[in-house]
Amino acid sequence: METRKVQVTGGSTFTVSLPKSWATDNDVSAGTTVEFYPEGDSLLLTPQNETDRQEGTLDVTDLEGERLTRAVMTMYVSGFDIIRLSAGRITTDQRSAIRSATQSLVGVEVLEETTDSVVIQDLLDSSELSIVNAVSRMRLIARAMLKDAVTALVENDDDIAQDVIERDDDVDRLWQVVSRIFRATLRSPRAAEELGVPREDCFDFHSSARQLERVADHAAKISNLALKLEAIPEDVADALVALHDDVSDIIEKSMDALVAEDSDEATDLGHAAREAILEIDEHTRTIDDMLRELEPVQAQSLGLIVDSLSRSADYGGNIAETALQKAAPRP
Repeated sequence: METRKVQVTGGSTFTVSLPKSWATDNDVSAGTTVEFYPEGDSLLLTPQNETDRQEGTLDVTDLEGERLTRAVMTMYVSGFDIIRLSAGRITTDQRSAIRSATQSLVGVEVLEETTDSVVIQDLLDSSELSIVNAVSRMRLIARAMLKDAVTALVENDDDIAQDVIERDDDVDRLWQVVSRIFRATLRSPRAAEELGVPREDCFDFHSSARQLERVADHAAKISNLALKLEAIPEDVADALVALHDDVSDIIEKSMDALVAEDSDEATDLGHAAREAILEIDEHTRTIDDMLRELEPVQAQSLGLIVDSLSRSADYGGNIAETALQKAAPRP
């Protein structure tokens, strides 16, 4: 850490010198324009970025399949707007993996293809992206998926189950968007200013989005199990529906707490959601007792479904904890 004394020049202008090592490392010299961003009692300074679009290059010679798809997603989340993938020769399998990656990301398309490279570009205007809207959309989809997954189970409806599984991709795409926005706010104070959301709040939304993504995963898991199960006993079905309703209510209260503008309201909702989890534990024990009367294979599958619902309640509780921290007084 270095310190500087503030000086006054011209009778009214406050000035402070920049550390030479920092200026040299960041190509700051006489005439360079820098940007200032007030954040509470802090003032962030950064050299003005003349480049609006960030470009990145990745050698994919030794990458294929899932590893290549994951590498493209990582470049996207890291904030690159234009991604150039190069190799001595891009194989058919590699092109297929790249297309799979672009289809799983929001606003990304292949811009150019040659024998030895593929260029993909993010066509969305980052300033128009909203982390709050993305998380709100995840909330709606994840809760609907969980409800439909239980409906598919108790009604033995394979079409609904299959639809839930396919919707998991929608939540995953939104999760990638939230991660991209969040990382942008960590790198650049300008990104946080354009977003209009404090960076601490961005962290809270990112953390909560992760929990919603896990809820969606468990909804898909329940649907996969529902596809393998035949009709289940009516009393077990009724108990699972009741358990789902309690879980969904926890997630709803937690998300309401997260977005509440009034700190007292957020605190009340957050505590209510956390306290409701204790009832979930008792509820799951009751269902587990019911499952002991069933055929072992069916009981095992239904036990996994109960576990998924219980875990979803825990994820809602995690969101509630984040909401309580967000609502707490800040130093």
